[in-house]
Amino acid sequence: MPKLEGNLSVYGLTMVAIGACIGSGIFLSPSLIAGYLSSPLWILLAWGLGSVHSLTGALTFSELGAMFPKAGGQYAYLKEGYGELPAFLFAWVTFLVINGSAIAALSLTFARYFDFIVPAGERGIMVSAVLAILVSTAINVLRTAYSDLSAKVFTGLKLAGLAMIIGTGLVLGSAEHSQFSLTLSSASSAEPSLGLVSAFGLAFVGVWFSVGGWQHASYLAGEARNPRRTVPRAMILGAFVVGAVYWLSNLAYLLLLPVDKIAASSCVAADAVQTVLPWGGIFISIMIALSAFGTVGICLYSVPRIFHALAADGLFFRSFTSVHPRFKTPANAIIFQAAWAIFLLLFWGTFANIITYLVFMDAFFMFLVAVAVIKLRLKRKDLARPYKTLGYPVTPLIFILITFFFLVNTLIEKPAQAYAAILCMFLGLPFYFYFRKKRSAK
Repeated sequence: MPKLEGNLSVYGLTMVAIGACIGSGIFLSPSLIAGYLSSPLWILLAWGLGSVHSLTGALTFSELGAMFPKAGGQYAYLKEGYGELPAFLFAWVTFLVINGSAIAALSLTFARYFDFIVPAGERGIMVSAVLAILVSTAINVLRTAYSDLSAKVFTGLKLAGLAMIIGTGLVLGSAEHSQFSLTLSSASSAEPSLGLVSAFGLAFVGVWFSVGGWQHASYLAGEARNPRRTVPRAMILGAFVVGAVYWLSNLAYLLLLPVDKIAASSCVAADAVQTVLPWGGIFISIMIALSAFGTVGICLYSVPRIFHALAADGLFFRSFTSVHPRFKTPANAIIFQAAWAIFLLLFWGTFANIITYLVFMDAFFMFLVAVAVIKLRLKRKDLARPYKTLGYPVTPLIFILITFFFLVNTLIEKPAQAYAAILCMFLGLPFYFYFRKKRSAK
């Protein structure tokens, strides 16, 4: 049977990690966060905490990435740490909620910003979104090298665009114009009904959605050169670069726009640059459209490897183990994920209604992976660890505590979304037992 090619370098995987983070979050989430936190200091602290969270997460996950350099990333780690069932439920939720919805939302983001440049109307927006998914699917099926090149090119463009936002804010922005102040003299929470802790936790939904994605590099471990070294380096570099870029981007926003205008903006990047550069709105719209399109491709590039690994264990449809004989890619898994994303796009129309329970579910399984690092240290001391988490056990504990706070706060403040996510996860149980029974019969 053909095998997945192992030709991805540190640079290529790092671009995947960065590109999976920089999608639409940095261009949409600042408004959400400013809606909860009205103090520039608290906004920057929220993004700073997001940077710490992603960096400690990457350092923690890298230990497992070096120990188990298999295709599938978190699926493989959960399987090693807890067994088949939690790993299956992670893959199930990733397919049903996280990745399919993210692809649908990103394709719609691309289409709406493309419509800003070339107006096409509501029907044209939906057609453009579907075409974005279809084109990205074709690129990913044709060959890993093409999708690797695509990840590098689009990620490079996104970083260049963000560099322009940062440069514009730092050079042309004015603290006096934007009423920017690193003091707590203004209200720390924009919603009087919320306490600071609750408001901070809800604002962190937007931060998490934006900075998440560095773990996508681990999904491609089975196709990396020397994965025990390549995967950890890619995740750590990706998390560090994204954290720094996002913090500086938000500093630039705050130097260009007052917090209340950021909260009211539906296109904060364009509105911010437009204040000092008349042509900035069009340029930023082009950049965001390219960013969203590139991230659609990265999601279709990396995550279907989870389903490929799941099917290889006999816990998903057997056709997902198929590797294209010519292109050496998991073509069936990619096409099936794309088809489901198109269905979600046409069914939901927007990602706004599901973002909170999507992030809640993502946080839950990342919490389990981080705990697995400590669990395996205690119970499997015999396992070789080519890379050990820097600052252990403090590093994983920081990641675990931040994630735990986020989960508890979401359960309290957004119970409908949190419990909907939990229900969605448990819907995977009958499928697990069906596939396991079918495998046992064989």
